[in-house]
Amino acid sequence: MEPKRIREGYLVKRGSVFNTWKPMWVVLLEDGIEFYKKKSDNSPKGMIPLKGSTLTSPCQDFGKRMFVFKITTTKQQDHFFQAAFLEERDAWVRDTKKAIKCIEGGQKFARKSTRRSIRLPETVDLGALYLSMKDIEKGIKELNLEKDKKIFNHCFTGNCVIDWLVSNKSVRNRQEGLMIASSLLGEGYLQPAGELSKNAADGMAENPFLDNPDAFYYFPDSGFFCEENSSDDDVILKEEFRGVIIKQGCLLKQGHRRKNWKVRKFILREDPAYLHYYDPAAGGEDPLGAIHLRGCVVTSVESNPDARKSEDENLFEIITADEVHYFLQAATPKERTEWIKAIQVASRTGK
Repeated sequence: MEPKRIREGYLVKRGSVFNTWKPMWVVLLEDGIEFYKKKSDNSPKGMIPLKGSTLTSPCQDFGKRMFVFKITTTKQQDHFFQAAFLEERDAWVRDTKKAIKCIEGGQKFARKSTRRSIRLPETVDLGALYLSMKDIEKGIKELNLEKDKKIFNHCFTGNCVIDWLVSNKSVRNRQEGLMIASSLLGEGYLQPAGELSKNAADGMAENPFLDNPDAFYYFPDSGFFCEENSSDDDVILKEEFRGVIIKQGCLLKQGHRRKNWKVRKFILREDPAYLHYYDPAAGGEDPLGAIHLRGCVVTSVESNPDARKSEDENLFEIITADEVHYFLQAATPKERTEWIKAIQVASRTGK
C-alpha cells in the first residue's frame, strides 16, 4: 500500500549541491517528503526520509528569507524549505512534526485527534495568540507611525503589544507579557521595524522585545513598508502596497512572451486592489509585476490554447480594465475557486 499523502503544495527548496533556491512541488507522506520539479512530474526529484529526522522552525540562517524551516535527517543532512507566508509554514511544520512523532510511536497519521483535552495546555499556543492579535475587530490596530522623518506603514508600538496582552487577559502582568512578546518575536510572529527595535532584537538590549512607545513592530504578512521623504512618483508607486493583504500563496503564471509557466508567489491586496507577484526563489521584497484589479473580470477556464493538456487543470484568467489577459493555474479546484472569489471581492471594493 502506498504511503498516505498528508499535505502537498509549492515550497521553495534550497539545493544541496549548488545552494540555489528553487520552487518545488512538495508532498508530505507518512514516512517521508518527496519533492518534484513540477506538479505534473511522475517521478520525484528527491525523497527525504522522516524516520529519526528532526525539524527546526523558525530557521533564521538566511537573513532576510522568512518562513523557512529545516529538516535534519539521521545522516545529518540538512534540507531547507521556505513557505510563502507564516500560516503556511506553520501548517507544514505541524503536520511534519506529527508525522515524525507517529513514525516513532508506530502509529498511523490521523488529521483529527480522538482525545479531548480536559485542561488548558501547559504552554502558550503562540500560533493561536498570533491569530487573535491579527483579528480585525479585537486585535492590535495597525497604524502609520512617523519617526526620524520616516513613515512606518502597517505597524504598532511595543507598549501597544503589551497593553493588548494584558487587557486581553493573555498574561497576568507586563513582565509576563514581555516574555510572551519576546517568544512571538523569536518565533517570527512579530518583526522589528526601526533601529531601536532591531537593535534590541539583535541582542543590544536586556530584552529582545521592548515595552516602549518608540519601538515599532509589524506582522510579517501585513504589507509593512517604510517610506522616507520621496518624490511624487515614489508615493504613487507605494500606493499599491497600502492595501490590506487578504490572500497570498503560490500559483503558476503563464508568461506573456514565451508562454512558459513559472511558479510565482502572489499577494492580493484590497483598497487599493492589486495582485502583486514575486519570484519565490529570489526571496526579495520587490515584486516582478502588479495586476491592477479595479474593474477586472476573473473567470475559470477549461483550456488554454497555448498550454499542453497536462497544464489544462485548474486554470483561471484575469482580464484587466485595460484588456490585458493573465492566465494562472491553481493546484486544486478548491484553491482556484478561493482565488477567484477573493479577486472578485477585491475588484469590487478596492479602488
